[in-house]
Amino acid sequence: MIDAIRSPALDGTAHAFLGRKGGVSTGVTAGLNVGAGSADDPAAIDENRRRAVEAALPGARLVTVYQVHSGDCVVAGVWDLADRPKADAVVTDRPGLLLGILTADCAPVLFADAEAGIVGAAHAGWKGALAGVTTATVDAMIRLGARRERIAAAIGPCIARASYEVDESFARRFEESDSANERFFAAGRSGHFQFDLEGYVAARIAEAGVTRIDALGLDTYADEDRFFSFRRATHRGEPDYGRQIALIGLPK
Repeated sequence: MIDAIRSPALDGTAHAFLGRKGGVSTGVTAGLNVGAGSADDPAAIDENRRRAVEAALPGARLVTVYQVHSGDCVVAGVWDLADRPKADAVVTDRPGLLLGILTADCAPVLFADAEAGIVGAAHAGWKGALAGVTTATVDAMIRLGARRERIAAAIGPCIARASYEVDESFARRFEESDSANERFFAAGRSGHFQFDLEGYVAARIAEAGVTRIDALGLDTYADEDRFFSFRRATHRGEPDYGRQIALIGLPK
């Protein structure tokens, strides 16, 4: 059975944060792997994507982007998988479109102005988060007619501070951007820190003027039965890893 995680902040808007349960893939990508960039069977990926859509907004057209860890956001169009624009966030006011963001430790963020009927989805890895991908998403929604004070956001499953060790140069990059970012790093073993990606993403969303933010606090690295994790697969020397999907859309 598919594990569809919902956020109270997005009540009234069709959405779901999905994990690895309920899919047809096998091997190291066993479960609901939707990552076309993996070495998984394309037929299994297609079936997993179909199941994901049915779990979130049955009958909708799935729209994803070619994620490149940027701060860029685009307005959704009806494009084929091969023609996806390179970006890390997407917004729409069009009924029948289901926005999808793939992750495997990075933070998926879903946004909605339910009153205006405008939604957005962002892939906030550390590079994209630092580059302002969440701010770009909020700004793009406002250009479509959303109101900043009405936008709600939910941060889905991502790698947690306890699982996210980084080195000094990584921490320095954030502190040079803003000295207040020091609060997202806890001391770890010598020369290393534990980075709070979820907390940083939440802070950036708040800086963009969004006041209703739900951080789900789910750790992709630690919960192997529930989520895919790039870092966990890397630490184990596995040859591949799956991707989960976060979805939000507007019914026809």
